[in-house]
Amino acid sequence: MTLSGLAPYLGIIEIILAVTMTVLVLMQTKGSDLGGFLGGSGDSGGSFRTRRGIEATMHRITIICAVLFFLNTILAFLAWG
Repeated sequence: MTLSGLAPYLGIIEIILAVTMTVLVLMQTKGSDLGGFLGGSGDSGGSFRTRRGIEATMHRITIICAVLFFLNTILAFLAWG
């Protein structure tokens, strides 16, 4: 089975998934300062907390998008040879 005919489509899907994942990750970051973003003393204090509601849904969608991105990357490499 040759995947070379799907290579352009896989490239477009790759770009769409990359942009979607970037937006999802940026939407999940809290309004903390740069020190909190880098692991310093932010609003959350470095502790974990339970995700609820839309936050949990966005977290799951981000994981699904990352898995699809990974699988699409493997298929694209196989298609491009």
